[in-house]
Amino acid sequence: MRVRIGRLRPWLAVAGAVLAVGVLVPPGGTEARRYVFAQAVQFGVLAIVVPALIVLGGPWSGRGGSLLARAWSRWPGTARSWAVLVGFIGVALAWRLPVAVNALVRYPVLTVAEAVALVGAGCALWLELVDSPPLRPRISRPLRAAFAALPMWSIWASAYVMGFSRATWFTALAHRGGLGTVADQQIAAGLLFAIAGLSFVPVVYVSLLTWLRDPAAGADDLPAATGPAMPRPPRGWRQA
Repeated sequence: MRVRIGRLRPWLAVAGAVLAVGVLVPPGGTEARRYVFAQAVQFGVLAIVVPALIVLGGPWSGRGGSLLARAWSRWPGTARSWAVLVGFIGVALAWRLPVAVNALVRYPVLTVAEAVALVGAGCALWLELVDSPPLRPRISRPLRAAFAALPMWSIWASAYVMGFSRATWFTALAHRGGLGTVADQQIAAGLLFAIAGLSFVPVVYVSLLTWLRDPAAGADDLPAATGPAMPRPPRGWRQA
């Protein structure tokens, strides 16, 4: 079974690349500059779905993977994980601000910068959440669950504020006739709830259930403690 899953891993990365291209080029990219819900889908795919697929299917094997794993492990696990978490939440929320979305609509070239920032921050986050051999998370499973829940809640909070707002949240995407602006925002909020939930909730449940089933297994996820070696007993000493 593991062999079959291993064979499918590269295809996950390919699927992530295809999805990224699909939301950036027409018609996906064009619709994202016309409707709030399409822009929300573009954001969700770039920030959450594509990074998850790339990390889960990343071709890290070989010398390049070993070098990457060595470089990734140089930064202490807990400090790195918190920096990655805060960085992802900050980057994600920044690109959901009205001023940022309005700029993306008016200046489409900024979408490239958005894609690079979101995919980069997202990949760093997912490397802290799931195994991507030879890269492994450096935090315990309960903490992984928390690190998956916090970004999800932050995206949900942003979507909640937008969805229940009766004002035009993104002036560059305001439109009359057909799908109203308020309805467009509500649909976008629902889509963001769904994308974030479907991506992060499985990580939360799997991490917690695995830990509850065997708490001792969580110790295998953490780097071995280092310290001075125990002194050797004097020569000729025998244990009674």
